[in-house]
Amino acid sequence: MNKAKDLTKQAPRSPRIRIGGYVILARMADKGRAFLNGTAGQYLFDCPTDNLLFGFKEVRGAEVRPVLESGASDEEIADWLDTHGTRKTAAEIKTWSDATETTSPYDNPEQRDWFTGVCAELGLKPERTTLFDYLEADDRASFRK
Repeated sequence: MNKAKDLTKQAPRSPRIRIGGYVILARMADKGRAFLNGTAGQYLFDCPTDNLLFGFKEVRGAEVRPVLESGASDEEIADWLDTHGTRKTAAEIKTWSDATETTSPYDNPEQRDWFTGVCAELGLKPERTTLFDYLEADDRASFRK
């Protein structure tokens, strides 16, 4: 796959990058392509973060995988999402993306202890850190020389 990044050498794109209005899509695509190419390293495709997007659209990673295998561009993946799973308007996608970008596992009692621990490892204050802040900081730490 020529579009696949080598995630053993560089991080996937930020989950904040929006394609077709969807947060997470760019990062999911990078991880999925790398997984298929055998260059995912520590990154997982169809992980809980990817499943925020999949859950919103009511699709499964197993349904997205053939789209990635086909060599689809980011925009083609967004188009596929638009026409599969639960139909969403542009306004619904924007509302979901805006809310997801500000979500913090610290606010979820079931995730608070885990999130507090991983934030501490990175020197982040969990009560002020979003999931996306954490993912970006973890990516930076993973590739620090």
